[in-house]
Amino acid sequence: MTTYGGRRTQAERDAITVEIGYALCSAAFAAAVVFGAVAGPALLFDLPDTAELLLLRGGTVLAPVLFALRVVSVLLRFRASAQPSQPGRTSPDS
Repeated sequence: MTTYGGRRTQAERDAITVEIGYALCSAAFAAAVVFGAVAGPALLFDLPDTAELLLLRGGTVLAPVLFALRVVSVLLRFRASAQPSQPGRTSPDS
């Protein structure tokens, strides 16, 4: 994002802020959906104790793992796509 150790512009800081917000919101939504899909049946239906326990623990484990993976993947993708082209060369899409 910066050019050779220089300071970031306001537009670059805003882009990073928006991307972090998007990463957190989309990760929270995905984690909630996964938790609901895995642990939901245990909360809605009268299941045997073992099945209920497994579903609740599975949802409790999968949701934070998915949250972390989603945040990292969105932020790494943003960082990789923000690489500037080589200075002094014409961009292919110009």
